Amino acid sequence: MTTTAQLFEEPFDADEYIERLAWRTPGGGSKGGAEAFDPKRLLDEFKSHIEELKQLDEKIQRKVEKLEDQCHGEAKDFARKVQDLQRSNQIKEAADIIQKLHLIAQELPFDRFADVKAKIASKYHDLERQLIQEFTAAQRRGEIGRMREVAAVLLHFKGYAHCVDVYIKQCQEGAYTRNDVFEDTAALCQRVNKQVAEVFSSPETVMAKLIQNIFENKLQVCFPKLDGTRQSDAEQYLKNLYDLYTRTTALATKLTEFNLGSDKHTFLSKLIKSIFSSYLESYIDMEREYLRNRGAMILQRYYDSKNHQKRAIGSGSIQELKERIRQRTNLPLGPSLDTHGETFLSPELVVNLLQETRHAFERCHRLSDPSDLPKNAYSIFLLLVEHLCVDHIDYALEIGLSAIPSSDAKNANLYFLDVVQQANSIFHLFDKQFNDQLMPLISSSPKLAECLQKKKEVIEQMEVKLDTGIDRTLNCMVGQMKHILATEQKKTDFRPEDENNVMIQYTTACSKVCAYVSRQVEHVRKSMDGKNVDTVLTELGVRFHRLIHEHLQQFSYSSMGGMLAICDVAEYRRCAKNFRVPLVLQLFDTLHALCNLLVVAPDNLKQVCSGEHLTNLDRNLLHAFVQLRVDYRSARLGRHFS
Repeated sequence: MTTTAQLFEEPFDADEYIERLAWRTPGGGSKGGAEAFDPKRLLDEFKSHIEELKQLDEKIQRKVEKLEDQCHGEAKDFARKVQDLQRSNQIKEAADIIQKLHLIAQELPFDRFADVKAKIASKYHDLERQLIQEFTAAQRRGEIGRMREVAAVLLHFKGYAHCVDVYIKQCQEGAYTRNDVFEDTAALCQRVNKQVAEVFSSPETVMAKLIQNIFENKLQVCFPKLDGTRQSDAEQYLKNLYDLYTRTTALATKLTEFNLGSDKHTFLSKLIKSIFSSYLESYIDMEREYLRNRGAMILQRYYDSKNHQKRAIGSGSIQELKERIRQRTNLPLGPSLDTHGETFLSPELVVNLLQETRHAFERCHRLSDPSDLPKNAYSIFLLLVEHLCVDHIDYALEIGLSAIPSSDAKNANLYFLDVVQQANSIFHLFDKQFNDQLMPLISSSPKLAECLQKKKEVIEQMEVKLDTGIDRTLNCMVGQMKHILATEQKKTDFRPEDENNVMIQYTTACSKVCAYVSRQVEHVRKSMDGKNVDTVLTELGVRFHRLIHEHLQQFSYSSMGGMLAICDVAEYRRCAKNFRVPLVLQLFDTLHALCNLLVVAPDNLKQVCSGEHLTNLDRNLLHAFVQLRVDYRSARLGRHFS
């Protein structure tokens, strides 16, 4: 029979238990049963069963002891919880009583109840201190429920604010372990936000106070680095200020997801201003000073690399007065400045100036008070105008004008068109920055009109000098053509000695002029853009035509010479096609038709004069060309115009 605890269930009878055990043992029953009674076997069974009972007793005893220990532990826990609840209630009760006594004591006259008022005040402060200590301990243990209970009791005490301060201090312990105070702050607020809502009755106030504490204390660790560069390194200071302010505003944006009261944006904005106010007040002065020095340094470094000492423009000396007169006229007032083809315009310098200004506009946008932004942006723009447009572009134009030779110079280097090309390219970059970076900062302010006016003045000043330089350059081109014609064109070209041995082709002078003109046309195309190309080529074409027209009128023409003149003009007209300007081609078409008057039979003059290209011309002009014929007097051609 298996020995189990169930054998001892109540009601238990020992005699019956032994009898049942003997009966179930083979040969052990009192009646003998089917087998003969075997006392030895029964004895062995009893001994074995007694051992099993001992083991069962030990097992049950161990289980009893375990259950007793468990029961004792639960009893202690229960007793402690009861005590805690009782103590909690006694706190609440004591707090309620002392709070009321404290309020009543305020109304009692001091002279009669000084001792009573002092005892109540002492008890009030003792209890307040105990509550704060209890809250601190509960926070360290992470007991949210207990923290909530104590905070609710302290809510009616003056020390409630101190309780909040304690919480704010302890929740930051160990929170700043990385080198990034901004990331640590965001993680801390994310972690404690839910806890604050569970513990405090006004969580928005606690969160706001926590964030204020962080801004005024933790973020201050970043400022010594900023202060260290304020006097020694303006560029690094501005970069650090921009970076610190940008990261702070980015943190504030993250913090808006928390409940900080009804006007959290204004609250955060005021916090930022409070810690940056001393830096932001002087920001634009630092920015302007840095840009002024930086721009001057970039310019000086460039001119030093060219071994060029900048000339004082417009200081009023006699030499400069002569230069300005020479620039705007063709009067020979002395030799021009030799710059050896140097334009004194640097793409690298321009990129550096524009990049510095771009950074300045970015900082200005971020660091300026909205009410000061347009004014500050305009002041940065004025520095860009001063450095880029006045000190660099305008100076290069002045030097370029001074280097333009007189119109009678031989083999002159007409590099002013290169100045024009680079100046236009640079101004396009300037205009792009004006539209992309300045306009958004001033578009809705009165400063917009001032910026546009300043830009207009700059453009007009540049255009006057560009127009002057281009005009004088075109004069030089025409002067070079005159020189070619004067040295290469012979009078005998149009009155050959042997009329029968002349090969019909254009003259050497015509060939060299056309080659020169073609090079200048390509130079203009490379140097100009947009409508300026047609404008300049039109002016050059008109002057080219006038020169050839006047040049042809200096000679007298035989029959074969007239044919040579027609061939020259045909070549000039072919060259004029490169201008791609209808007016210029029309002028040379008319000139070609006029040259026909040099060879046409006398009887056909009237018919030719009434042709498509000549019918609207002045009769005196037609007559002047006819008079160039060597047979004019002998053939009495004048009667055809009488």
